Amino acid sequence: MSAKAKRSAQVRRITGETDVAIKLVVDGGGRSAITTGIPFFDHMLTLFAKHALFDLDVKVKGDIQVDFHHTVEDTGITLGQALTKAIGDKKGMVRYGNFHLPMDETLVRVALDFSGRPLLVWRAPKTTNLDRLRAGDFPAQLTVEFLRAFAQEAGLTLHVEVLYSSETHHLIEAVFKGLARAIEQAVRRDPRVTGIPSTKGML
Repeated sequence: MSAKAKRSAQVRRITGETDVAIKLVVDGGGRSAITTGIPFFDHMLTLFAKHALFDLDVKVKGDIQVDFHHTVEDTGITLGQALTKAIGDKKGMVRYGNFHLPMDETLVRVALDFSGRPLLVWRAPKTTNLDRLRAGDFPAQLTVEFLRAFAQEAGLTLHVEVLYSSETHHLIEAVFKGLARAIEQAVRRDPRVTGIPSTKGML
């Protein structure tokens, strides 16, 4: 692949609960077409694409009549697989990213490493009990389920910390935007980076 070739991937994942089809262009411009059947989740993925500068097409048919869990988790799985496929061997990539994202009264910190060692560390104030919070009809706890599935399949060491917040919509939106901005940093190609960005020679 040449240095200027656009990194892209298509992945489809079909289970007894969901049918997820994703087209991803890492070196895009932030364009998106998102249809998951969950309007709030569509909104989050749309702004994720915008701030990561990904071109992202997501089509999901899921058992949302049961609940939203399978659709959200399986979208995270498939998006992580698409990102892994798109970035390939990671040659010339920055690898690390971090971002503080302010959203009105909310502040979120995201730090990540395309280490190949998947891990999610989630921290939030004890007063922020996601099990009891919703943004419209979207259970806030599904944000963590999405992050865990995405990190696992993308091979990300991912740390997400809600420093403070008092509004559920803003909390979730700040997480998705912060994730996008940190990923945008990490997947950049740096002409100074020769080969794999690791002294081990592999990630």
